[in-house]
Amino acid sequence: MIIEPRMRGFICTTSHPDGCAQNVKNQIEYVKSKGAIEGAKKVLVIGASTGFGLASRITSAFGSNASTIGVFFEKPPSEGKTASPGWYNSAAFEKEAHEAGLYAKSINGDAFSNEVKKQTLDLIKSDLGQVDLIIYSLASPVRMHPTTGVLHRSVLKPIGGVFTNKTVDFHSGKVSEISIQPCNDEDIENTVAVMGGEDWSMWIEALKADNLLAPGATTVAYSYIGPSLTEAVYRKGTIGRAKDHLEATAFSITDSLADINGKAYVSVNKALVTQASSAIPVIPLYISLLYKIMKEEGIHEGCIEQIQRLYQDRLFSGAEVATDEKGRIRIDDLEMRPDVQEKVAKLWNEAVTENLSEISDLEGYRKDFYNLFGFDVEGIDYKAETDEMVNVSSIV
Repeated sequence: MIIEPRMRGFICTTSHPDGCAQNVKNQIEYVKSKGAIEGAKKVLVIGASTGFGLASRITSAFGSNASTIGVFFEKPPSEGKTASPGWYNSAAFEKEAHEAGLYAKSINGDAFSNEVKKQTLDLIKSDLGQVDLIIYSLASPVRMHPTTGVLHRSVLKPIGGVFTNKTVDFHSGKVSEISIQPCNDEDIENTVAVMGGEDWSMWIEALKADNLLAPGATTVAYSYIGPSLTEAVYRKGTIGRAKDHLEATAFSITDSLADINGKAYVSVNKALVTQASSAIPVIPLYISLLYKIMKEEGIHEGCIEQIQRLYQDRLFSGAEVATDEKGRIRIDDLEMRPDVQEKVAKLWNEAVTENLSEISDLEGYRKDFYNLFGFDVEGIDYKAETDEMVNVSSIV
Protein backbone atom coordinates (compact mmCIF):
# COMPACT_ATOMS: atom_id res chain seq x y z
CA MET A 1 0.00 0.00 0.00
CA ILE A 2 0.97 3.65 -0.36
CA ILE A 3 1.14 5.10 3.14
CA GLU A 4 0.54 8.76 3.84
CA PRO A 5 0.37 10.63 7.15
CA ARG A 6 -3.16 10.99 8.50
CA MET A 7 -3.61 13.46 11.31
CA ARG A 8 -6.17 13.43 14.09
CA GLY A 9 -5.51 16.41 16.33
CA PHE A 10 -1.97 16.10 17.65
CA ILE A 11 -1.63 12.44 16.70
CA CYS A 12 -0.67 10.80 13.44
CA THR A 13 -2.77 7.65 12.97
CA THR A 14 -0.51 6.06 10.36
CA SER A 15 3.18 5.20 10.31
CA HIS A 16 5.63 4.26 7.57
CA PRO A 17 7.70 1.08 8.03
CA ASP A 18 10.47 2.16 5.65
CA GLY A 19 10.79 5.58 7.26
CA CYS A 20 10.86 4.08 10.75
CA ALA A 21 13.50 1.59 9.64
CA GLN A 22 15.66 4.36 8.16
CA ASN A 23 15.36 6.35 11.40
CA VAL A 24 16.65 3.34 13.33
CA LYS A 25 19.52 2.82 10.88
CA ASN A 26 20.48 6.48 11.17
CA GLN A 27 20.60 6.21 14.96
CA ILE A 28 22.68 3.04 14.79
CA GLU A 29 25.17 4.69 12.44
CA TYR A 30 25.47 7.67 14.78
CA VAL A 31 26.25 5.45 17.77
CA LYS A 32 28.79 3.44 15.81
CA SER A 33 30.46 6.63 14.61
CA LYS A 34 31.13 7.71 18.20
CA GLY A 35 33.18 4.62 19.08
CA ALA A 36 32.87 1.79 21.56
CA ILE A 37 31.44 2.33 25.05
CA GLU A 38 32.66 0.13 27.89
CA GLY A 39 29.14 -0.30 29.19
CA ALA A 40 26.70 -2.93 30.36
CA LYS A 41 26.50 -6.20 28.44
CA LYS A 42 23.04 -7.52 29.40
CA VAL A 43 20.40 -4.83 29.25
CA LEU A 44 16.67 -4.68 29.92
CA VAL A 45 14.86 -1.67 28.44
CA ILE A 46 11.33 -1.11 29.74
CA GLY A 47 9.67 1.15 27.20
CA ALA A 48 12.05 0.25 24.38
CA SER A 49 10.25 1.15 21.16
CA THR A 50 10.36 4.94 20.79
CA GLY A 51 12.18 8.04 21.99
CA PHE A 52 14.72 7.76 24.78
CA GLY A 53 13.95 4.08 25.37
CA LEU A 54 14.66 3.15 21.75
CA ALA A 55 17.81 5.29 21.82
CA SER A 56 18.90 3.46 24.98
CA ARG A 57 18.43 0.06 23.35
CA ILE A 58 20.33 1.15 20.25
CA THR A 59 23.17 2.66 22.29
CA SER A 60 23.43 -0.44 24.48
CA ALA A 61 23.54 -2.78 21.50
CA PHE A 62 25.64 -0.86 19.00
CA GLY A 63 27.76 1.11 21.47
CA SER A 64 28.52 -1.68 23.95
CA ASN A 65 27.67 -4.85 21.97
CA ALA A 66 25.09 -5.62 24.64
CA SER A 67 22.40 -8.28 24.59
CA THR A 68 19.07 -6.51 24.95
CA ILE A 69 15.54 -7.39 25.95
CA GLY A 70 12.97 -4.74 25.09
CA VAL A 71 9.52 -4.41 26.66
CA PHE A 72 6.91 -2.26 24.93
CA PHE A 73 3.19 -2.03 24.18
CA GLU A 74 2.69 -1.47 20.47
CA LYS A 75 -0.03 -2.15 17.90
CA PRO A 76 0.92 -4.70 15.21
CA PRO A 77 -0.17 -4.16 11.61
CA SER A 78 -3.19 -5.70 9.93
CA GLU A 79 -4.03 -5.89 6.24
CA GLY A 80 -4.49 -2.34 5.02
CA LYS A 81 -3.69 -0.79 8.42
CA THR A 82 -0.27 0.24 9.60
CA ALA A 83 1.29 -0.70 12.91
CA SER A 84 2.17 1.91 15.50
CA PRO A 85 5.60 3.44 14.83
CA GLY A 86 7.16 1.70 17.83
CA TRP A 87 6.32 -1.65 16.25
CA TYR A 88 8.18 -0.77 13.07
CA ASN A 89 11.06 0.72 15.07
CA SER A 90 11.42 -2.51 17.03
CA ALA A 91 11.24 -4.66 13.91
CA ALA A 92 14.03 -2.61 12.33
CA PHE A 93 16.14 -2.68 15.48
CA GLU A 94 15.91 -6.45 15.82
CA LYS A 95 16.75 -6.97 12.15
CA GLU A 96 19.87 -4.81 12.45
CA ALA A 97 20.87 -6.36 15.80
CA HIS A 98 20.54 -9.92 14.53
CA GLU A 99 22.49 -9.13 11.37
CA ALA A 100 25.25 -7.76 13.64
CA GLY A 101 25.26 -11.01 15.64
CA LEU A 102 23.65 -9.43 18.72
CA TYR A 103 21.09 -11.03 21.00
CA ALA A 104 17.79 -9.13 20.90
CA LYS A 105 14.34 -10.30 21.96
CA SER A 106 11.18 -8.36 22.73
CA ILE A 107 7.99 -8.62 24.76
CA ASN A 108 4.89 -6.75 23.60
CA GLY A 109 2.42 -6.09 26.42
CA ASP A 110 1.48 -3.93 29.38
CA ALA A 111 4.68 -3.37 31.34
CA PHE A 112 2.62 -2.33 34.38
CA SER A 113 1.10 -5.81 34.62
CA ASN A 114 2.34 -8.71 36.73
CA GLU A 115 2.00 -11.00 33.71
CA VAL A 116 4.47 -9.05 31.56
CA LYS A 117 6.87 -8.73 34.47
CA LYS A 118 6.81 -12.51 34.97
CA GLN A 119 7.24 -13.14 31.25
CA THR A 120 10.25 -10.83 31.20
CA LEU A 121 11.83 -12.39 34.28
CA ASP A 122 11.39 -15.87 32.80
CA LEU A 123 13.11 -14.74 29.58
CA ILE A 124 16.04 -13.26 31.49
CA LYS A 125 16.41 -16.49 33.50
CA SER A 126 16.42 -18.69 30.42
CA ASP A 127 18.54 -16.55 28.10
CA LEU A 128 20.72 -14.07 30.01
CA GLY A 129 20.90 -15.28 33.59
CA GLN A 130 21.17 -11.75 34.97
CA VAL A 131 21.06 -8.16 33.71
CA ASP A 132 23.49 -5.38 34.61
CA LEU A 133 21.55 -2.37 33.29
CA ILE A 134 17.81 -1.67 33.49
CA ILE A 135 16.46 1.35 31.64
CA TYR A 136 13.00 2.50 32.71
CA SER A 137 11.45 4.67 29.99
CA LEU A 138 7.70 4.15 30.09
CA ALA A 139 5.52 6.95 28.74
CA SER A 140 1.92 5.87 29.16
CA PRO A 141 -1.03 8.10 30.07
CA VAL A 142 -2.83 5.29 31.91
CA ARG A 143 -1.90 2.50 34.31
CA MET A 144 -3.95 -0.42 35.53
CA HIS A 145 -2.58 -1.03 39.02
CA PRO A 146 -1.54 -4.69 39.21
CA THR A 147 -2.52 -5.05 42.87
CA THR A 148 -5.64 -2.93 43.31
CA GLY A 149 -7.06 -3.24 39.79
CA VAL A 150 -7.70 0.50 39.73
CA LEU A 151 -7.24 2.25 36.37
CA HIS A 152 -5.30 5.48 36.92
CA ARG A 153 -5.19 8.28 34.32
CA SER A 154 -2.55 10.98 34.41
CA VAL A 155 -3.42 14.61 33.73
CA LEU A 156 -1.41 17.67 32.84
CA LYS A 157 -2.72 20.43 35.08
CA PRO A 158 -1.34 23.21 37.23
CA ILE A 159 -1.65 23.07 41.01
CA GLY A 160 -3.33 25.85 42.95
CA GLY A 161 -4.45 28.17 40.17
CA VAL A 162 -5.33 28.64 36.51
CA PHE A 163 -2.32 28.60 34.15
CA THR A 164 -2.48 31.02 31.20
CA ASN A 165 0.25 31.43 28.60
CA LYS A 166 1.12 31.24 24.92
CA THR A 167 0.95 28.08 22.85
CA VAL A 168 1.22 27.22 19.17
CA ASP A 169 -0.63 24.91 16.81
CA PHE A 170 2.50 23.48 15.19
CA HIS A 171 0.56 22.44 12.07
CA SER A 172 -0.72 25.93 11.26
CA GLY A 173 1.86 28.03 13.11
CA LYS A 174 -0.88 29.99 14.87
CA VAL A 175 0.19 31.42 18.25
CA SER A 176 -2.64 31.80 20.75
CA GLU A 177 -3.29 32.05 24.45
CA ILE A 178 -4.43 29.03 26.42
CA SER A 179 -5.72 28.61 29.96
CA ILE A 180 -5.61 25.34 31.90
CA GLN A 181 -7.76 24.83 34.95
CA PRO A 182 -6.07 23.64 38.16
CA CYS A 183 -6.14 20.06 39.36
CA ASN A 184 -7.72 18.49 42.41
CA ASP A 185 -6.07 16.09 44.86
CA GLU A 186 -7.33 13.05 42.97
CA ASP A 187 -5.65 14.31 39.77
CA ILE A 188 -2.32 14.47 41.60
CA GLU A 189 -2.73 10.99 43.07
CA ASN A 190 -3.62 9.48 39.70
CA THR A 191 -0.76 11.19 37.89
CA VAL A 192 1.76 10.03 40.51
CA ALA A 193 0.34 6.50 40.26
CA VAL A 194 0.94 6.46 36.49
CA MET A 195 4.15 8.47 36.11
CA GLY A 196 5.81 8.21 39.50
CA GLY A 197 8.31 5.63 40.66
CA GLU A 198 6.11 2.84 42.03
CA ASP A 199 6.20 0.66 38.93
CA TRP A 200 9.95 1.21 38.47
CA SER A 201 10.45 0.03 42.03
CA MET A 202 8.20 -3.00 41.43
CA TRP A 203 10.34 -4.03 38.46
CA ILE A 204 13.57 -3.79 40.43
CA GLU A 205 12.09 -5.63 43.43
CA ALA A 206 10.92 -8.46 41.17
CA LEU A 207 14.29 -8.74 39.44
CA LYS A 208 16.16 -8.73 42.73
CA ALA A 209 13.86 -11.29 44.33
CA ASP A 210 14.64 -13.74 41.52
CA ASN A 211 18.40 -13.02 41.68
CA LEU A 212 18.36 -11.54 38.19
CA LEU A 213 20.44 -8.45 38.98
CA ALA A 214 24.17 -8.76 38.40
CA PRO A 215 26.56 -7.43 41.05
CA GLY A 216 26.89 -3.68 40.60
CA ALA A 217 23.75 -3.48 38.44
CA THR A 218 22.60 0.01 37.48
CA THR A 219 19.08 1.20 36.75
CA VAL A 220 18.17 4.53 35.16
CA ALA A 221 14.80 6.27 34.76
CA TYR A 222 14.25 9.37 32.66
CA SER A 223 12.81 12.70 33.79
CA TYR A 224 12.49 16.32 32.75
CA ILE A 225 12.63 19.63 34.57
CA GLY A 226 12.48 22.40 31.99
CA PRO A 227 12.58 26.20 32.28
CA SER A 228 10.63 28.68 34.38
CA LEU A 229 8.47 29.34 31.30
CA THR A 230 6.80 25.93 31.59
CA GLU A 231 7.17 25.12 35.28
CA ALA A 232 3.65 26.13 36.37
CA VAL A 233 2.07 23.56 34.06
CA TYR A 234 4.91 21.04 34.10
CA ARG A 235 7.43 20.83 36.92
CA LYS A 236 5.20 22.56 39.48
CA GLY A 237 2.06 20.86 38.18
CA THR A 238 0.70 17.33 38.41
CA ILE A 239 3.45 15.84 36.24
CA GLY A 240 6.06 17.55 38.41
CA ARG A 241 4.66 15.79 41.46
CA ALA A 242 5.02 12.48 39.61
CA LYS A 243 8.60 13.34 38.63
CA ASP A 244 9.37 14.26 42.26
CA HIS A 245 8.14 10.81 43.27
CA LEU A 246 10.19 9.15 40.52
CA GLU A 247 13.32 10.96 41.65
CA ALA A 248 12.76 10.08 45.31
CA THR A 249 12.31 6.46 44.27
CA ALA A 250 15.87 6.38 42.92
CA PHE A 251 17.19 6.77 46.46
CA SER A 252 14.99 4.00 47.88
CA ILE A 253 16.00 1.66 45.06
CA THR A 254 19.68 2.42 45.65
CA ASP A 255 19.20 1.59 49.34
CA SER A 256 17.56 -1.71 48.40
CA LEU A 257 20.49 -2.62 46.12
CA ALA A 258 23.22 -1.91 48.68
CA ASP A 259 23.97 -5.62 49.15
CA ILE A 260 24.86 -6.03 45.45
CA ASN A 261 26.49 -2.60 45.20
CA GLY A 262 23.79 -1.50 42.78
CA LYS A 263 22.72 2.04 41.96
CA ALA A 264 19.59 3.79 40.71
CA TYR A 265 19.73 7.12 38.91
CA VAL A 266 17.31 9.54 37.36
CA SER A 267 18.63 11.20 34.23
CA VAL A 268 17.10 14.60 33.50
CA ASN A 269 16.98 14.85 29.72
CA LYS A 270 16.39 17.78 27.36
CA ALA A 271 13.11 18.82 25.77
CA LEU A 272 12.48 16.94 22.54
CA VAL A 273 9.59 16.32 20.17
CA THR A 274 7.62 13.26 21.26
CA GLN A 275 4.03 12.14 20.79
CA ALA A 276 3.38 13.13 24.40
CA SER A 277 5.07 16.55 24.31
CA SER A 278 3.22 17.52 21.13
CA ALA A 279 -0.07 17.38 23.01
CA ILE A 280 1.14 19.48 25.96
CA PRO A 281 0.14 23.16 25.67
CA VAL A 282 3.07 25.60 25.72
CA ILE A 283 5.71 22.88 25.11
CA PRO A 284 5.67 22.94 21.25
CA LEU A 285 6.25 26.70 21.25
CA TYR A 286 9.05 26.39 23.79
CA ILE A 287 10.73 23.56 21.87
CA SER A 288 10.52 25.37 18.53
CA LEU A 289 12.26 28.40 20.07
CA LEU A 290 14.77 26.22 21.91
CA TYR A 291 15.66 24.35 18.70
CA LYS A 292 16.36 27.65 16.95
CA ILE A 293 18.82 28.74 19.63
CA MET A 294 20.53 25.39 20.18
CA LYS A 295 20.99 24.80 16.46
CA GLU A 296 22.50 28.25 16.04
CA GLU A 297 24.86 27.51 18.95
CA GLY A 298 25.77 24.09 17.48
CA ILE A 299 24.63 22.25 20.61
CA HIS A 300 21.32 20.74 19.49
CA GLU A 301 20.79 17.06 20.32
CA GLY A 302 18.08 14.54 19.52
CA CYS A 303 17.27 11.41 21.51
CA ILE A 304 20.18 9.37 20.21
CA GLU A 305 22.76 12.13 20.79
CA GLN A 306 21.45 12.62 24.33
CA ILE A 307 21.58 8.96 25.27
CA GLN A 308 24.93 8.27 23.61
CA ARG A 309 26.38 11.15 25.62
CA LEU A 310 24.68 9.92 28.78
CA TYR A 311 26.30 6.50 28.34
CA GLN A 312 29.74 7.62 27.21
CA ASP A 313 30.27 10.70 29.35
CA ARG A 314 28.30 9.87 32.50
CA LEU A 315 27.24 6.28 33.16
CA PHE A 316 30.25 4.49 31.67
CA SER A 317 33.01 7.09 31.57
CA GLY A 318 35.12 5.23 34.14
CA ALA A 319 34.75 8.07 36.63
CA GLU A 320 32.22 8.51 39.41
CA VAL A 321 28.83 9.42 37.95
CA ALA A 322 28.34 13.19 38.29
CA THR A 323 25.00 14.27 39.75
CA ASP A 324 23.39 17.50 40.93
CA GLU A 325 22.50 18.38 44.52
CA LYS A 326 19.41 16.15 44.31
CA GLY A 327 21.32 13.15 43.00
CA ARG A 328 20.16 13.52 39.40
CA ILE A 329 22.24 13.15 36.25
CA ARG A 330 21.81 16.37 34.28
CA ILE A 331 22.06 15.57 30.61
CA ASP A 332 19.84 18.63 30.03
CA ASP A 333 22.88 20.77 30.82
CA LEU A 334 23.10 22.30 27.35
CA GLU A 335 19.40 23.19 27.21
CA MET A 336 19.54 24.80 30.64
CA ARG A 337 22.64 26.91 30.00
CA PRO A 338 21.79 30.44 31.23
CA ASP A 339 22.66 32.03 27.89
CA VAL A 340 20.39 29.61 26.03
CA GLN A 341 17.48 30.18 28.41
CA GLU A 342 17.90 33.96 28.28
CA LYS A 343 17.66 33.90 24.49
CA VAL A 344 14.62 31.60 24.54
CA ALA A 345 12.86 33.84 27.08
CA LYS A 346 13.48 36.89 24.87
CA LEU A 347 12.06 35.13 21.81
CA TRP A 348 9.10 33.89 23.86
CA ASN A 349 8.09 37.47 24.65
CA GLU A 350 8.34 38.40 20.97
CA ALA A 351 6.56 35.34 19.55
CA VAL A 352 3.38 35.97 17.58
CA THR A 353 1.86 34.17 14.61
CA GLU A 354 3.25 36.70 12.16
CA ASN A 355 6.93 36.32 13.12
CA LEU A 356 7.10 32.74 14.37
CA SER A 357 8.50 31.29 11.16
CA GLU A 358 11.41 33.73 11.40
CA ILE A 359 12.29 33.56 15.10
CA SER A 360 11.66 29.85 15.73
CA ASP A 361 12.50 26.49 14.22
CA LEU A 362 8.89 25.45 13.74
CA GLU A 363 9.85 23.63 10.54
CA GLY A 364 12.38 21.59 12.51
CA TYR A 365 9.69 20.81 15.06
CA ARG A 366 7.29 19.64 12.36
CA LYS A 367 9.96 17.52 10.70
CA ASP A 368 10.83 15.83 14.00
CA PHE A 369 7.14 15.21 14.64
CA TYR A 370 6.61 13.52 11.27
CA ASN A 371 9.87 11.60 11.70
CA LEU A 372 8.37 10.00 14.82
CA PHE A 373 5.94 8.20 12.53
CA GLY A 374 8.43 7.44 9.77
CA PHE A 375 7.45 10.33 7.49
CA ASP A 376 9.58 13.10 5.98
CA VAL A 377 12.69 10.92 6.33
CA GLU A 378 15.42 11.53 3.77
CA GLY A 379 15.97 8.73 1.27
CA ILE A 380 12.44 7.29 1.41
CA ASP A 381 10.16 7.26 -1.66
CA TYR A 382 6.75 7.94 -0.16
CA LYS A 383 5.01 7.56 -3.52
CA ALA A 384 6.10 3.92 -3.76
CA GLU A 385 4.13 0.92 -2.56
CA THR A 386 5.37 -0.57 0.72
CA ASP A 387 4.42 -3.63 2.75
CA GLU A 388 2.69 -2.66 5.98
CA MET A 389 2.78 -6.27 7.25
CA VAL A 390 6.15 -6.17 9.02
CA ASN A 391 6.90 -8.63 11.83
CA VAL A 392 9.02 -8.16 14.92
CA SER A 393 11.06 -11.31 14.55
CA SER A 394 11.82 -12.16 18.16
CA ILE A 395 8.70 -11.24 20.11
CA VAL A 396 8.43 -13.84 22.83
